[in-house]
Amino acid sequence: MVTAKVAITMDNFNMSEEYHQTFPAKHRGAGILLHLTSLPGSWGIGDLGPEAENFLDFLKNSGQRYWQFLPLGPTSAVHGHSPYMSTSAFAGNQLLISPDNLLRDGWIEMEDIAARPDFYQYLVRFNEVLSFKENLFAKAFSRFRGKAQIPEDFTRFCADNLWLDNYTLYVALSEKFAGKPWYKWPDKIARRDPKTLKDVAQELTERVNYHKFIQFLFAEQWHEFRKKAKARNIKLIGDVPIYVALDSADVWAHQDCFQIDPETLQVDFVAGVPPDYFSETGQIWGNPLYCWGTPEQPNQAVITWWQRRLKRLSELVDIVRIDHFRGFEAYWQIPAGAETAAAGNWVKGPGAALFNQLRETLKNLPVIAEDLGIITPEVEDLKDHFGFAGMKVLQFAFDGQADNPYLPWNFTTTNTVVYSGTHDNETTLGWYLDSNVDEQAKIQALRTCNSDGTNIHLDFIKTAYASIAALAIIPMQDILGFGSDCRMNHPGSIERNWAWRCAPRFITGEICTMLQDMTAFHNRQP
Repeated sequence: MVTAKVAITMDNFNMSEEYHQTFPAKHRGAGILLHLTSLPGSWGIGDLGPEAENFLDFLKNSGQRYWQFLPLGPTSAVHGHSPYMSTSAFAGNQLLISPDNLLRDGWIEMEDIAARPDFYQYLVRFNEVLSFKENLFAKAFSRFRGKAQIPEDFTRFCADNLWLDNYTLYVALSEKFAGKPWYKWPDKIARRDPKTLKDVAQELTERVNYHKFIQFLFAEQWHEFRKKAKARNIKLIGDVPIYVALDSADVWAHQDCFQIDPETLQVDFVAGVPPDYFSETGQIWGNPLYCWGTPEQPNQAVITWWQRRLKRLSELVDIVRIDHFRGFEAYWQIPAGAETAAAGNWVKGPGAALFNQLRETLKNLPVIAEDLGIITPEVEDLKDHFGFAGMKVLQFAFDGQADNPYLPWNFTTTNTVVYSGTHDNETTLGWYLDSNVDEQAKIQALRTCNSDGTNIHLDFIKTAYASIAALAIIPMQDILGFGSDCRMNHPGSIERNWAWRCAPRFITGEICTMLQDMTAFHNRQP
């Protein structure tokens, strides 16, 4: 078993390097947190089609200059379609491919969509959407195969994306073995015997090419979407989970990067967090931990993998939020099979040594560090040394302590992103109406936001906008004043998560004008 020997510490700071802040001192801006799947539209799920462009226009016209969304990787029913447990850290989610754009580009025809279901517009019903879109993709691939010559753009895409071969073979093998995780595949395939992989890749050529084509479609539509965002001066904020799923193309293809027993292909420890604000017993995420190596012998394989991962993100977004940033300084390892996360313990992470190695990649990718939870001075030092912006969440501010760091007057730097809440929180209205929230917290919130509670969501927004934080990001649910039924995620549960959608009738001119006025008043317009 590869043990968790990690002692690459803060002593590895390269003090000769000068790192620039994510947000310069005089920068002030505003944006919206809305995952792409939550966009309105006719196809059962938000996608990269006309509604994405409409939302870009809404952002521009309402004085917003940032659009933050959740991770973009493929999701699976096994993990409740959580974007934080993707089957690939490099591939795009095929459910985001727009049927409207496929029709426009000639990959499908009107007859292919004539019998579409009457999709529910307020929640994503993933199985229904997946079945419908896979049928469309099959028709599009049939037309692709019927072309006299393979498009040059497709050939170039396959050559430029080194992750594509491993990912598409992984997906094809998952289909072949009826969805079993890779560590339960035949031994030679699970262990990546070169001759066996060559033979099985040849056997599955048709399905491998199909999945390459799907990723090509995603890439083409994303490229168009990003150009439209740039034309409107909208910066895209992506999200990168610190860990990847055990059953993923990444772990199967890069087993030397993860703490996996080479004899059994099993893990002795998994990722998670100790008891905190979200859960009294902590959270067991189940991801494999990285094999970082030691200060004397760092594992170059995992460093190279992270370089490629962030380079890929820089091709998709303008800024990246690194989820669970504190895990780079020290991470919570939990014995596999433990009943609760409380059985875990802290282990030193790679710290500054890793980010010194990543500095070339990060020159083109500003970072927001998710520094919530149990944060130590060492985590703060790591974040600040590299100039990464931190996060403040207003819902965490009201514990009655005058020195609570989430109270706006306690913010110590402008290099900060302030949120009313995040995808893991209740909506602001849901929080305020929740009988489990302490009444004194609500009273303190009203006093802090100078609110009578009538429009608590708007008062939270004004408070965030008025702070010194360089950037204020507000979930769309809070802008619209929605309650707990519109919450995006319940940490520790896989029930009805990630499914919320915003119906088009709620994105109105009145909302646009209101936001424009607030951003202008608080000096958050460009």
